[in-house]
Amino acid sequence: MGNYTFEVVPGFFIQDDPSSQSFAPVPPRFGLIDASPQRWINLFGQIRKLNLSTGHGTSYKLFFFARHGEGYHNVAEAKYGTQAWDDYWSKLNGDGELVWGPDPELTPLGISQAEEVRDVLEEELAAKLHLPSKLYSSPFTRALNTCQIQWENILISDTNTVSVLEDCRETIGVHTCDKRRTRSYIESRFEGFIPEPSMTEEDELWTPDYRETHNEIVTRTTRVLHQVFDEEPGNFISVTAHGGVINAFMASLGRSDANLPTGGLMPVVVKATRL
Repeated sequence: MGNYTFEVVPGFFIQDDPSSQSFAPVPPRFGLIDASPQRWINLFGQIRKLNLSTGHGTSYKLFFFARHGEGYHNVAEAKYGTQAWDDYWSKLNGDGELVWGPDPELTPLGISQAEEVRDVLEEELAAKLHLPSKLYSSPFTRALNTCQIQWENILISDTNTVSVLEDCRETIGVHTCDKRRTRSYIESRFEGFIPEPSMTEEDELWTPDYRETHNEIVTRTTRVLHQVFDEEPGNFISVTAHGGVINAFMASLGRSDANLPTGGLMPVVVKATRL
């Protein structure tokens, strides 16, 4: 695997300004500043020009970082408050009313949030948005289902599959909502979603007594970026994951937290320079 440094190339999306939080979770055109009919042709032309003009070992790609829609664990945290959630409720599977562990489902709102992204995708595809060359997802149901809703009738097929990566999962440990189901469950429920070869049948990473640090999550998001730039020749990548993981991706890219709400999407143009 190559060794790279990563940075965001600003100026393309409203979300590129980390001081601005005035945009919707899924703004029109996904936040692309260019509102012209040729907007996506212009963007991919600029990315292509950057790749052609750069020296050997430097490359540019557009990433869509999508946070899953609302899950039942999000409802529970809002119900009890973050402090009580972290201290007590997150370690249980439910409260007799809500079930959030292990690996909770999307709520009806979460499903509608994923459908909203799909609707914008369909609008922008009509405006010449390219299809991603690769889709990646967390192995958790809420992310897999979000990705499925957003891309199932657009891209996912026998020939275009989703790579399911452990490194894209939410913070590992303690919280039962962050314990994944089995590999065979993923393969049987989500057609076209392919777990990475090293994924074990049971979740051997989760433990009830240790929760990952932010720096440990950044280590694995940086590993994903290295993998993408080593293996994927295309210039457009989609990653469906979680709020904490997307913040870790932003740290890997040298920028501030995205702080996406459930169902939000963060587009960034990324420059990778091989050391």
